[in-house]
Amino acid sequence: MRIGELARRTGVSQRALRYYEEHGLLSPDRRPSGYRVYSQEDVASVQRIRTLLAAGLSTAQILEALPCIVDDDGRLIPGCEGLVEGLAQQRDRIDGAIDELRDTRAALDSIITRGQRAAGPLRRTTGQG
Repeated sequence: MRIGELARRTGVSQRALRYYEEHGLLSPDRRPSGYRVYSQEDVASVQRIRTLLAAGLSTAQILEALPCIVDDDGRLIPGCEGLVEGLAQQRDRIDGAIDELRDTRAALDSIITRGQRAAGPLRRTTGQG
């Protein structure tokens, strides 16, 4: 199948599919004309890539993980030693980022609350000096 068909089957743009290829995540065959030719396995690969991207992995991390991922009827299972630990580290990094965002939101809430308590209506700034 050509790239347009793969895009239709996976719901992923042709641009994204080219990006995946550029980063080594997909390796389609090429016709003498230069057209990419994808297989049914590429449909499953794109679905795995999308799942791992949604899980917060970078394309470099996905490139490492893909050979170690077993697809059990749509459920991804780490199949190589050390992958679970790497995924746990990624989860911990995300937890840390969430904690930082909560702290940032709390600081902003505090400033907003003080502004709402201030006498008189809030002034709107225009950015012009």
